[in-house]
Amino acid sequence: EPILFIDSVHPTMATKISHGWIKKGQDKLIATTASRTRVNLVGAIELKDMNLVTQSFDTINGDNIVAFLKQVRTAYPNAPFIHLILDQSGYHRSKEVVAFAEHNGFKLHFLPPYSPNLNSIERLWKVMNEHVRNNKFFTSAKEFRESISNFFNVVFPKISESLMSRINDNFQKTKPSSS
Repeated sequence: EPILFIDSVHPTMATKISHGWIKKGQDKLIATTASRTRVNLVGAIELKDMNLVTQSFDTINGDNIVAFLKQVRTAYPNAPFIHLILDQSGYHRSKEVVAFAEHNGFKLHFLPPYSPNLNSIERLWKVMNEHVRNNKFFTSAKEFRESISNFFNVVFPKISESLMSRINDNFQKTKPSSS
């Protein structure tokens, strides 16, 4: 029974400055855009083999999560059950999603509130930003969308094995500090 971490991400075309070197005393012009163009993606990753399913939507809602789960089910046709680890966002808990999951062999495992660090796919979104958005200026929405598509269709399959140490479920239990 596969276990998949699922979540959505909404990267924007706006320039995301993450790092850089500028010689002291000099100014450095950085091309930026304030475009609000964004891509709405839903993704699910199985850590065992770094299998990834992604789909883009105009908006993320319960109906589109159901459409995404149909794609996930197609990717795992012989699995009696597919375990999904996901956050408690409204569209994940919608009656459409819960009903579809019940009748199509999905078991939903909701993470505690405010714990994105427990959802391994969040690390994939970080890697995507590193490859696609950090310190990049896009001249058009088309270029931005193509860059994201290229990451998931070309780059990720090439680098997925090397990411197993970054995208995993190795969590540490810490003791609360005594105050």
